[in-house]
Amino acid sequence: MNGAEVRKLTDEEIKVELKRSRERLFGLRVQTVTEKIEDISKFGKTRKDIARMLTERNRRIQSAKA
Repeated sequence: MNGAEVRKLTDEEIKVELKRSRERLFGLRVQTVTEKIEDISKFGKTRKDIARMLTERNRRIQSAKA
């Protein structure tokens, strides 16, 4: 998910996607303990997606206050 896609989401959609991404990251961490992961780059991609969503959410909160 890139920045433009995140900006198109509504506040509720960002909340839902953020929860899904955090669950996906947790699942990846569990997989590292229980089995081998073929694509380690999923960690970075998921963390970056989470950061994009948090950034957009915080930007919207700040603009609403102003």
